[in-house]
Amino acid sequence: GTLELTCDRSLELFDHAVSFEKNMIFKYGEEEKELAEDVMIITKNTQKINIASLLFEFISLEIPMKKLHPKFQEDNQEISMIYSSVNKEQENKQEEENIDPRWVALKKLKSN
Repeated sequence: GTLELTCDRSLELFDHAVSFEKNMIFKYGEEEKELAEDVMIITKNTQKINIASLLFEFISLEIPMKKLHPKFQEDNQEISMIYSSVNKEQENKQEEENIDPRWVALKKLKSN
């Protein structure tokens, strides 16, 4: 099916395709409870099973965290750079200054 979502960037509505297949196992027991993510215990007297909350959970898990209109999908992949306020030379100098003198002595022994 499809879900109508609102784009986080442009606030435009768009259709997001959703397709999933989930299995739920229902077992008989003394009291109703959830044993695991996909295993539920029901009583023998249960005549109807309300799966509305299960469907809601399954569908909500298919919604992406960042909802972008399809026209922005390519732009999003290009913007993956990490910016730093410290350049590499300054970072290397700081690392060299912070080296324990014992390690410097060991490096000298290793190079000999």
